[in-house]
Amino acid sequence: MTSLFREQWGINQKMAYDVVKHELTEDLYRDLLRKMVQIRSFEDEINRLQKEGMVHGTLHLCVGQEAASAGSTAALKAQDQIFTTHRGHGECIGKGADVTAMMAEILGRIYDGGCGLGGSMHISSREHGVMGSNGVVGAGVPLSLGAALTIKKKRIPDQVSVCFFGDGAANQGAVLEAMNLAGVWKLPVIFVLVENNYAVSTVPARASADPDFVKRGMPFGLRAFDVDGDDVLKVLYAVAKARDMIINGEGPCLVVEHTYRISRHSRSDKNRYRTAEEIESRKRNCPITRYRNYLLKEELVSAEELEEICAEAKADIARAASAALKLPEAVMGAEELEALVYAEPLQEPGR
Repeated sequence: MTSLFREQWGINQKMAYDVVKHELTEDLYRDLLRKMVQIRSFEDEINRLQKEGMVHGTLHLCVGQEAASAGSTAALKAQDQIFTTHRGHGECIGKGADVTAMMAEILGRIYDGGCGLGGSMHISSREHGVMGSNGVVGAGVPLSLGAALTIKKKRIPDQVSVCFFGDGAANQGAVLEAMNLAGVWKLPVIFVLVENNYAVSTVPARASADPDFVKRGMPFGLRAFDVDGDDVLKVLYAVAKARDMIINGEGPCLVVEHTYRISRHSRSDKNRYRTAEEIESRKRNCPITRYRNYLLKEELVSAEELEEICAEAKADIARAASAALKLPEAVMGAEELEALVYAEPLQEPGR
């Protein structure tokens, strides 16, 4: 008997909307839009700053994936812990990380709580449950099991661990091993596979014998959800349902979110593997525009209120960038750097 639990939320769009509509508050409707616009504005701003030579190293932007990031994190609670990727700015913002601190980290500035040495691929905010981004493809997935095991061993109620990874990481041995171990030990972890159509330049069908990633949960006993990752409400509902199932003792879950990376893979990407027409067609399916239109159609916000929310979100990011640029640059010697690498040994009780 298969243990695969699959939900196709794209089949009946109105049904899915009606279900979540009864569970969402007016404030949450607005906050979803605010978060999505903040994520887009953040990516646009650091992209601009990089072109001006203010960002050292590379960037992996998540333009086009705002619904997946905002919807997933909105379904979580403050105590939940997330492990995200080199393209993880959206999840960090969604979970509540300080956008000024994020800007400072990426700009290589010294700020309260950080030294600006990790850069774009190593954002963390422990107080908000952001346990770290990771520059190694798929590496955050097994790390999330450590958090999940701690939650289980300490019997911490109402808490889950969540790992984000892409289709490019889906075939990594460490990812598959983590799914198996999570299934064996029944760990409280949600695997969120953000299928954004390209692993750098490779489409899933060229790298996977079967690119239907929701099936990956079947041999490991994971409950699996298949969701339109450009629909923020469906993402929210799928992740929230997965979380509820885990809290109710039904074991770990896999959520596959289908979206599209409009931005380049990184600063060196020339976009030679796809056409301008393809990118433009996906821009017309912008998740932010889709959600704006939905809010207006359902009369959940007025046009004036909608524009005010978007303007405030953009202003938040502009202020963060301005504040970060005023901070001192992170310039350190070898001894200072070494002091940040090695921690003092822990003293055992009684010694």
